[in-house]
This record gives sequence, C-alpha cells and structure tokens, in this order.
Amino acid sequence: MQQRPRFTALDRSADAPLWQQLSRRLRDEIESGRLLPDQALPSENELIDRYLVSRTVVREALADLVRAGLIYKVRARGSFVAPRRPDLKFIGSMTGSSADLEATGRLITTKVIDSRTAAASAAEADALRISEGDRVLRLRRIRLVDTTPWLLVDTTLPLDRFPNLARANLENQSLYDHLRRHFGVHPNGADRWIAAVVPNDTDAELLQLPPGEPVLSIESIAWDAEGEPFEHYRALHRSDETRFYVGIR
Repeated sequence: MQQRPRFTALDRSADAPLWQQLSRRLRDEIESGRLLPDQALPSENELIDRYLVSRTVVREALADLVRAGLIYKVRARGSFVAPRRPDLKFIGSMTGSSADLEATGRLITTKVIDSRTAAASAAEADALRISEGDRVLRLRRIRLVDTTPWLLVDTTLPLDRFPNLARANLENQSLYDHLRRHFGVHPNGADRWIAAVVPNDTDAELLQLPPGEPVLSIESIAWDAEGEPFEHYRALHRSDETRFYVGIR
C-alpha cells in the first residue's frame, strides 16, 4: 500500500490564526515553485484532511490567497495557481513599459492605429505649456505582448518642437528612443495619475476585453532635463496580465 505523504501540522498554540498559517503554507508552496502556474491546488476536503482544520479555515486561507493574486478559482473545478505577472516599474521610472517587458524576454509589438496633426485642445495646451490651437501630433498606438494586447495609448506631442515626427515610422519603435536619437530629448521625469475605469466598446474591442471589464487608466506628462513638458498621454492598461511596482525608500 502506498504511504500517504506526511505534512507538518499547524501550530494551534501560535498567535497567528490557523487560516493565516495555512495561507502561509500554501504561499510557500507557490513561491517555491512546488506548485506551478495553472496547477490545481488540493481540494477543500484534501486540505481539511491534510491539516486537520475546519472548512471555514480552509476557505479563509484560500480567500486570502485570491486577494493576494496568488490563486484563482474556477466554479465547480477548484482553485488554481495564478500565472506570475511581471512587475512593471515604469510608473516610477522613465524607462518605459516596453523596456521592462523586453528584459523578461517577452515579444513586444507596437502598432500605430492612427497618426494625425491637429490643433491643441485646451487640456493638451495646458499639459504641454503651449497655446491652445498650436499644432500637435496625436498618436494612437497599441502594444502587444506575445500577441496579446496590453496597452492602448493616445499620445500628444508639440509639432513646433518635433517638426518631422509626423513622417516618422514608429511601428515597432520606441517613441522615447526616437526622440533621443533624432531630437536630443532626454526624459528626466514625469507626473502620472492612475485610476480604474471601464473602457468604451471600441477601446475594449482593441484590447480584446469583454464589455464592462475594468482597466487601469494612466495619464502622464513627461518633461526633459530643463523641466519642459514634451509629451502628454492617456493610456488604458490591462490589469489582468500584469501589475505595477513602485518602490519607496
């Protein structure tokens, strides 16, 4: 007869409640790689038998792991390890999200959906410190990671500063790299605002999301070494594929 594996019992004399201890045990299994992405966790009944705890303890532990983004649940099938989402640091840096993703070995594709010149609106003029009605370039691009749409971004740049940018081929190109090489602009900082929003039907379709699925809205004003703003964008970022990291020291 095959011997059942033995597991270390939870400590009922510890200050930490049993659900928290169980959550930590399962977290260790996930973070150590013993449980792999999309692998099923033991069932509730198995966890009850394994650790000699109540169903309430098990469910509280699993709920804690769901809140932490470490597992997901499928109705009538159980709990599964959530795929590891890369941490993007560009919220607190000027490297750009593509640089973070490329460092992980992902395939990054950037498609230009629309590129046109227009008169600056009042909001664009205020963000870029130009006059309302000045000519600007408006870019709409979508970034795909391993063929999955991640980011839909609308960017506005002043044409007086970048007179030939409207003719540039920015397909699969980094906008910041282009500005550095052709215009000598070195991004030095940015203000960014983040909110959870529901995209309109057109934007949801471009991001391949069902209607009503929330995304992260990111607004950014970037400036150069002299403190002059040179770029204003509004982006919609799928939050089911990644998470943002901001370190505070």
